[in-house]
Amino acid sequence: MATKKPEVDPYAAAESLRAALTEVGIVLPSLRVDPASPQLRLVELGRVRADVADRLARALQRPVASDG
Repeated sequence: MATKKPEVDPYAAAESLRAALTEVGIVLPSLRVDPASPQLRLVELGRVRADVADRLARALQRPVASDG
């Protein structure tokens, strides 16, 4: 039986992602909630230059600091 995914506000998710990206110096100018399909709660990341995509990949590959 499939478990239901928790409902996440797409506006809050987009702003949370924008803030996290800003902390590592990455700006996605087209980052926004997709207004065409509100029932799907999609966040549109948009197109980015190759250097921005590379910086985003590097930021995601950084080791995560552990608590403790």
